Amino acid sequence: MQKIKIFSGSSNKQLAERICKTLEVPLGNVLISKQQSGEIHVSYQESIRSSDVFIVQAMSHPVNEHLVELLVMIDAAKRASAKSINLVLPYYGYARQERKSAPREPISAKLIADILTTVGANRIMAVDLHADPIQGFFEIPVDHLTALNLIIQYLRSKNIPNPVVVSPDAGRASTAEKLANYLDCPFAIMIKNRPAHNESEITHIIGEVEGMTPIIIEDLIDTGSTIVNVVEALKKKGANDAYICATHGLFSGNALEKLNNPNIREIVITDTIELSPTASEKFIVLSMSPLLATAIKIITEGGSIDTLFQSGQTN
Repeated sequence: MQKIKIFSGSSNKQLAERICKTLEVPLGNVLISKQQSGEIHVSYQESIRSSDVFIVQAMSHPVNEHLVELLVMIDAAKRASAKSINLVLPYYGYARQERKSAPREPISAKLIADILTTVGANRIMAVDLHADPIQGFFEIPVDHLTALNLIIQYLRSKNIPNPVVVSPDAGRASTAEKLANYLDCPFAIMIKNRPAHNESEITHIIGEVEGMTPIIIEDLIDTGSTIVNVVEALKKKGANDAYICATHGLFSGNALEKLNNPNIREIVITDTIELSPTASEKFIVLSMSPLLATAIKIITEGGSIDTLFQSGQTN
C-alpha cells in the first residue's frame, strides 16, 4: 500500500476519509480552488510520481461542476507522472442516459465514458450503475461493485414481518428477485408509465401485497416522486408501511420533504452521495467504505475482485 495515493474531489470527502481510515493510509493533500470566472484549478500538494493514484469523486449535484473538477484532477495527475490513475466513482452521473429512447437524443453515459478515458483514466470503480451495459462503454477495466449485500445484511437484522420485495418497474425486477431470494420472501412488480422525465404513473401491480410489508428496491432516488407514487399505490392495495432501499440518494429539489411520508417506515441508502444533515430520522445510511477499501487493496496488491463486484462480499 506504500505506492498508493488516495485523493478526494469536493463531492464526498467524508467517504474518501472513511476509505483511508479503513486502509490505514492518509488522505492525499490536493488543493482545489475556483477562479473568479468560475474556472476550477487543481494542485496536488505532494509528489505522486510513479504512484498509483485513486481519485474519489461522486458525480452528484452539481453534476457538471463535479465532472469538470474530476477531469482537471485526472489531467493534473497525468502531468505529475502518476503511474496509474484510478477513478473511484461512487455515483456515475448521466447513467440514466444510457440509450436512445427517442430520435435525435444523445447517449450521454457513453459520452462521459469516452471523456474520462481520453483525459487519462486507467481504471474505473463504480457502484450500482443504473444499467449494467454501461461497463461496456469503457475501453479500460471497470470494477462494478454493488451495495446489495450491505442492504441484505441490514434487512435481515430487522426481522421484518411478512415482507414482500417490490420492484418499482420492470427494469429492477432481476434485482428485486435476487433480494427476495436472499430474504426468502415473495416479490412484486409495479408497471408504470412515464409521461415525462422524473415523472411516473403506476398503472398495474403484479403480485400479492395485501397485508404484507413492502421492501422497495431501487438503484437511486432522485426527486422522490416515483417512490411516493409506488408507496401510495401499495397502500391502496392494502399493504403495510414500506421500507425503501436504494444505493444512491440524490434527493433533488424537495425530495427529502416528499419522502417524509407517513406510509414510509424507513429509507435505507448508502454514503455514495453525502446525505443532507436536514434529513429526518427515517433515513438509515450504510457505508460503502469497507467495500471500496477492499477493492482498492485488491487492485493494488493483487487477488480476485470477482466476489466484490458480483455479490458485494468484503471477505
